[in-house]
Amino acid sequence: MNISFELLESEHWYGGYSHHGWAQPFGGNSEIELDLTINNTVNQAMPFFVSTKGRYIWCADGFHIQFKKDSISIDYFKSEPILNAQFNTLKEAYNDARAKHFPVQKGSIGMNLFTAPQYNTWIELTFNQNQMDVMKYAADITGHGLPSGVLMIDDGWSDYYGKWSFNKEKFPDAKQMIEDLHQQGFKVMLWICPFITPDTTEFRFLRDHNMLIQTNDKEPFITKWWNGYSAILDMSNPNTIKWLDQQLGVLMKEFGVDGFKFDAGDSVYYCDDMITNRPTDQNTQSRLWAEYGSKYEYNEFRVTWKAAGLPLMQRLADKNHSWDEHGIQSLIPNTLVQGITGHPFVCTDMIGGGEYLNFHQNRQHLDEELFVRHAEIACLLPTMQFSAAPWRVLSPENFDLIKKSVQLRNEYLPLILQLVENARLTGEPIARFMDYVFPNQGLENINDQFMLGNQILVAPILLKDATDRWVRLPKGIWKDRYGHILEGGVTAVLSPTEGEPIVLELQS
Repeated sequence: MNISFELLESEHWYGGYSHHGWAQPFGGNSEIELDLTINNTVNQAMPFFVSTKGRYIWCADGFHIQFKKDSISIDYFKSEPILNAQFNTLKEAYNDARAKHFPVQKGSIGMNLFTAPQYNTWIELTFNQNQMDVMKYAADITGHGLPSGVLMIDDGWSDYYGKWSFNKEKFPDAKQMIEDLHQQGFKVMLWICPFITPDTTEFRFLRDHNMLIQTNDKEPFITKWWNGYSAILDMSNPNTIKWLDQQLGVLMKEFGVDGFKFDAGDSVYYCDDMITNRPTDQNTQSRLWAEYGSKYEYNEFRVTWKAAGLPLMQRLADKNHSWDEHGIQSLIPNTLVQGITGHPFVCTDMIGGGEYLNFHQNRQHLDEELFVRHAEIACLLPTMQFSAAPWRVLSPENFDLIKKSVQLRNEYLPLILQLVENARLTGEPIARFMDYVFPNQGLENINDQFMLGNQILVAPILLKDATDRWVRLPKGIWKDRYGHILEGGVTAVLSPTEGEPIVLELQS
């Protein structure tokens, strides 16, 4: 079945896949077709689009959507899409859709995710996670003048997938390690996934108790993912939830673990004809993984389906160490689309890029300028996360610029925490499109600068070797961090202070 309608004059649309944020908004000149019946991307997906003219599209079961010149065409297969055209602005339409279709869910999110930078051991240790090097990484953080924060121990800390206990050779005294990290001011999170390594004790137990996803012939379904071949937990089974609760409960109660990085759960790793405890599809299993993780105060997700409204920290997918739309150019637009689709607690990936092969293959040729610019982008967004150790990969001069970005974040931390609390209660974005705050000023296409709340405009440098940039100033009087006054309603060429993005505050 199909519905079609015309675009309004100067109408622009955001939504769908946050991974495609760099290509948005979609408007009168767009020609693109998207399949929102299954999340084929590595990031957040919502069957939702919202326009700068106050209209929105919502369909709980997903749809195909085509933007072609001045029209939108939608093919749907289950529930009929809702087209709401009652409003006048992006903000009004978003907040109505949020309240009706993805309201804020109960739960809390750990404030330490926001009060200091996060640190992830992945790029430094990859699969060789071990107690000695984790402790060295933590000591180097504070020893080089960075504040302690949330520390994530990534993939490789356990024996195999599904046996969620510390490998005793790598971590001879994990409990003492976590106690020491807590004393140093760190919160500790562990990487986990919904996959189970086959032919293990855990696999056989879960198989025999029907807690794994099955094929039509009642055999465990084995999926291929980036680390090989694994069975998958059936998150629709209450017994699976109890089993996983027990596994993670031991880590929290006996070892002091504070939370978990819930990786994988991508819709594409499930199959469309799977047998589960209650009827589910690929997207539903992905959604159930996110729902499960939302009960943990300290969490992180990279990919979700229809998880807007849940108290989740949602990271952008691993970015290349590059200046293009696969790297630094995608950070702001993808983050803004995360926010306008109901995911306010965002992370712009690991600073410098989370694609670890870039750091191993180009160890001698890393772009220090790009690393510094990434930190300047992240420092005034909801979270900033390091993995590659900046004191190792940067010159002392550039590492000082990293610390300057962290200090800038500290200056604006009261505002960031205020916006986090507002988002927890309302679901409103923390980082906002210019048009969200300043409608009808011709700012619809601006996705390389953002508003932190309603008063602070942030415009980082995004091009290599650039020392200034164009900034669109909405109407009003603006003041920079050094007291200079600028009149809005214009486009101005501005230069930031070294180690900072351009930051302007609306005065009136």
